[in-house]
Amino acid sequence: MSLELLSILDKDGKAHKGTDPNLPAAELQKLYRLMVATRALDDRGLALQRQGRIGFYLQSTGQEASHLGAAYALKDSDWLFPAYRQPGILLLREVPLHMVVSEWFGNSGDTSKGRQMPVHYSFRQANFVSISSPIGTQLTQAAGAGMAARMRGDDTVFMTFCGDGGTSSNDFHTGLNFAAVYKAPVVFVCENNGYAISVPSGKQTASESMAIKAEAYGMPGVRVDGNDILAVYRVCKEAVDRARKGEGPTLVETVTHRMASHSSSDDAARYRDAKDYEAWKKKDPIARFQLYLKHKKLWNEAFEQECVEGAKVAIQAAVTTAEALPNPNVDSLFDDVFMNLTPQLKEQRQELRDLVAKGGVGADVGAFPL
Repeated sequence: MSLELLSILDKDGKAHKGTDPNLPAAELQKLYRLMVATRALDDRGLALQRQGRIGFYLQSTGQEASHLGAAYALKDSDWLFPAYRQPGILLLREVPLHMVVSEWFGNSGDTSKGRQMPVHYSFRQANFVSISSPIGTQLTQAAGAGMAARMRGDDTVFMTFCGDGGTSSNDFHTGLNFAAVYKAPVVFVCENNGYAISVPSGKQTASESMAIKAEAYGMPGVRVDGNDILAVYRVCKEAVDRARKGEGPTLVETVTHRMASHSSSDDAARYRDAKDYEAWKKKDPIARFQLYLKHKKLWNEAFEQECVEGAKVAIQAAVTTAEALPNPNVDSLFDDVFMNLTPQLKEQRQELRDLVAKGGVGADVGAFPL
């Protein structure tokens, strides 16, 4: 149990003595590239929503170090049960960008066939389980999957995320309690970003921290500077290794800040203190990591240009590809419920096909109402 806020990088990007995990140069540059690309993806997603081309978007701006540092500690074979503010993990796991963007549009290239809200991804090839809007559901799902893995005797680790608001959910209690009792190989990451929509974390709990809640469940709890990607990686790597050895779950609290509004439907300026926001802007995790790379002579303007322009070009290509795809076929309404369609559903499907053929359905019904 550590309630001290653990960090590696100071505000000038220098590593405290004896704390640097000493990742290879290529890996450090990869992490930086992923952080830059994640922010570029968020910027483009919000722009598309404001242009009316997609209906909804959620940004992770300011939290790139938190989720990328955590997920980087996993093996590709490990599983993720995300919340909805970890898009960088999709880039880390090399999900094709056009598939990510297709989910925003809910088109025929969307793995969910347009049935989910935008930014509620599900990618089986990346062991990335479907995001849910209800707060906390992923915590119990991860605990159950971890219990099953332990019963099978394999060494898979499961990582799941929630925000500070998620700690008030029933699933937080249930997930942590079961995972601890059964020593499930789960790493619970609470991204304490200051707000649960408009509710500040100080009104979310009377606990000294989110990490201290781990003690009641019988597992280690760690607080880490969520804007320090190396510190997040190091803490989560220790938690992952512990889980893989059969020593049970860990609760990691990454202390960060939600720089954007809750979603494209929200205006954080209506409830967030402007001075607090400006103070957190100076702790930008990308700028901080950039300083670290400068000290290591792994960053220069040419590398920055490569990261920024490379992300823009890749995202633009993905948007062009995704936007050209048609909507899901109406027949897909009948998929994925029964292995074999019932006679009644076959009849209804034919009725729908006939209506479409006559032009009775399929008209533009407008944008998603959020």
